[in-house]
Amino acid sequence: MKDNMKSVLVNGFRIYIGQREALINYALNSRRILLALNTKKIYSQNPLIKKLSQEEIGYPDGIGAVWACQRKGFFDARKIPGSELWIDIIRLSEGVKSIYIIGATQNVIEVTVLKLKKQFPKINIVGFRNGFLEDGDKEELFRTISRLKPEIIFVAQGSPRQEYLMQELKQYHPALYMGLGGSLDVYTGRIRRAPKILQRAGLEWLYRTLKEPKRIRGQLVFIPYLIKLIFNKL
Repeated sequence: MKDNMKSVLVNGFRIYIGQREALINYALNSRRILLALNTKKIYSQNPLIKKLSQEEIGYPDGIGAVWACQRKGFFDARKIPGSELWIDIIRLSEGVKSIYIIGATQNVIEVTVLKLKKQFPKINIVGFRNGFLEDGDKEELFRTISRLKPEIIFVAQGSPRQEYLMQELKQYHPALYMGLGGSLDVYTGRIRRAPKILQRAGLEWLYRTLKEPKRIRGQLVFIPYLIKLIFNKL
């Protein structure tokens, strides 16, 4: 399918830019992987995520990715939080597309499914399972996906684990795939997002770091990333 969305290369990662609904429709029609791109991913240069960003659909999930796009002249680039995007996908496809969900603990995935069915009465969830795949579980998952043939598959395992799994699953069954990271914990209320004022100011990353100090190590890449951004080295 020919790309009809604007995109830009940032440090070798391709980032698609556009209105959220246009991005969703494009992903649904092309049956590709929606890949959240942020400062850490763009700077860390993980080979698989970089390769997927060039082959699939990367979108700006962090303020660092947005700044990089704007620095390259795409001033209409806006952050698209993955924790909102997957719900928008469900809203636009409710009663039309079939869905399979993978991820989190058994309790969290069960609570997620119950809440989704309450929020979206016409949702068609053909199956779900937790994100802990032990010996033999992956092969069983491949068989299940091949049998059920869901049109949308959400994988919430954290990065890059979820990207590896989505790449493997896509070889068995083409669909719209999206990595959710910790979005199920946000959806079920186990983790709270930053207040709206901090989200609008691009400081959600700071809020999450203050709430979860163990994240500070991963956020240290923001400083060298910003330096490269200022000097057009990305």
